[in-house]
Amino acid sequence: MKTLKKTLALGASALAFTAIAGAATAGSHGMTSACLITKTDTNPFFVKMREGAMAKAEELGIELNAYAGKVDGDNETQVQAIETCIANGAKGILITASDTSAIVPSVQQARDAGLLVIALDTPLNPIDSADMTFATDNFLAGELIGKWAAATLGDAAADAKIGMLDLAISQPTVGVLRDQGFLTGFGIDVKDPNKWGDEDDPRIVGNDVTAGNEEGGRKAMENLLAKDPMINVVYTINEPAAAGAYEALKDIGRENDVLIVSVDGGCPGVQNVKEGVIGATSQQYPLLMASLGIEAIAAWAKDGTKPEATDGKDFFDTGVALVTDKPAEGVESIDTAEGMDKCWG
Repeated sequence: MKTLKKTLALGASALAFTAIAGAATAGSHGMTSACLITKTDTNPFFVKMREGAMAKAEELGIELNAYAGKVDGDNETQVQAIETCIANGAKGILITASDTSAIVPSVQQARDAGLLVIALDTPLNPIDSADMTFATDNFLAGELIGKWAAATLGDAAADAKIGMLDLAISQPTVGVLRDQGFLTGFGIDVKDPNKWGDEDDPRIVGNDVTAGNEEGGRKAMENLLAKDPMINVVYTINEPAAAGAYEALKDIGRENDVLIVSVDGGCPGVQNVKEGVIGATSQQYPLLMASLGIEAIAAWAKDGTKPEATDGKDFFDTGVALVTDKPAEGVESIDTAEGMDKCWG
């Protein structure tokens, strides 16, 4: 019998930082200072990100101050945090943007003041609102789970009934990229690649939003099951949403015959893959993103060096790996043992 491990990792994360150029004042005691602004301060994904940033800051002698929104989607608190960091003369700001469009004016204010802005994991909208993005290839992350789901179903993919559990109505870039990547990987034509929900493939039962948490995942799954109780494939924006979807399916006795796929690769999520709660997940590496962000702040503070994008991409790719214990032909993957070794590195 399957048991559900709580999966509170939030993959719909974006880390951006802003670094003040040489005219800025240093932090206390003459140290270079930096800020970390996350969506919340409770989600384990952001906790891990904070751990990575703090460890690297300590190693490099950088004073780090952490801020967080009250809830996921709290743009105003993030705006205030950016203003505080600018006023305090921080050399850099790391921010997981809750609203990738609404935050842009504040980011521009920082850049106008001489700050370097680097988005981590979730690109700002437009992407060149930041000087650089350190990110999981979120489209690829979605594409991998889409290809895996289609290959796993085989001929039955032609008659699939798919529930799409997205992030938010505002459609932040991370949600769009993962959604559209999944559909592309599954073999479904997307309409406007810059938004989700406009597809007309009859296999899509519908889209609902989860706020990237377990309760939201449960409610969204219940809503879609009300439209069609025979949904047999569920795309989820992240593993907390997947956990909620699983509980909703379990309530109607369908937890064993629905294929759930997700993105994050957090340790609880990998455990859920191992136990069959999630069929496959795409693993990302927030600790690495945060560490690279602090290193970039240090380099900028030292001599004005800016990071460069990965060849052929408009961002620095921090990597992604499909984690599953049921590999599908033609889709590269790692098993849960390796996924557990790497989770949130």
